[in-house]
Amino acid sequence: MEGNIILAFSLTLLAGLSTGLGGALALVLDRKNTKILSVGLGFSAGVMIYVSFMELMPQAQHTLVNHLGDAGKWTAIAGFFGGIALSMLLDKLVPDKLSYHELDAKSTCQTGTSSNSLSRMGYFTAFAIALHNFPEGLATFIGTMEDPKLGVSLAIAIAIHNIPEGMAIALPLCHALGNSTKAFGYALLSGLAEPIGAVAGYLLLRTFISDELMAITFSVVAGIMVYISLDELLPMARESGNGHTEMLGLVIGMLVMAISLLLF
Repeated sequence: MEGNIILAFSLTLLAGLSTGLGGALALVLDRKNTKILSVGLGFSAGVMIYVSFMELMPQAQHTLVNHLGDAGKWTAIAGFFGGIALSMLLDKLVPDKLSYHELDAKSTCQTGTSSNSLSRMGYFTAFAIALHNFPEGLATFIGTMEDPKLGVSLAIAIAIHNIPEGMAIALPLCHALGNSTKAFGYALLSGLAEPIGAVAGYLLLRTFISDELMAITFSVVAGIMVYISLDELLPMARESGNGHTEMLGLVIGMLVMAISLLLF
């Protein structure tokens, strides 16, 4: 059991660190080439949308139907739109013009997209991905405790998913803050929420955690990710590109995620 705990934490940590890897990859791109930013943001939106509708929601609905019957379908849908409602509420609470102390007001993309708007999107995306990483990390941790082979498969799949998520955080923040180190740091911190949340969640919730609770969490996270993609990522991608670059990124993101889900 002790060996499984160490392995579970190690796998969850590696999966979370891949978010930082995605952030690092985003930073080697040419920040003056806004078409790359547009493709990157579209790619991230494609990943989030595909994962939400093709992985998180079906998994949540399947689990809830098994436990609650037909009411499980409605519960999953309620969780999804609850996630959207939560995102809208958080969006309303965030001022249109942010004044983060890290923000460099002189740093803007050369497309008319303000650094305030980009930083706002980056911070909001980091929050949602950190929230998304919590149930993923908990699932990997618990899965490894029950079956190490299952844990390895989950960790690999989640690590692949986390790379473009790190790009979703670092790309807008890198443009907005003009500071590669800070942009990478936020991506890395968002990924570290995975192992930290997994261990904390396991210790706090192991007495009453259930498949139903995990499923509802996944449906809520799916709603949050879809909202971010449609309300933040894609509009910013269009502003940064030429009308086609964001669609190219969107399709590539969906394709990469589709292949990763088939392989793992």
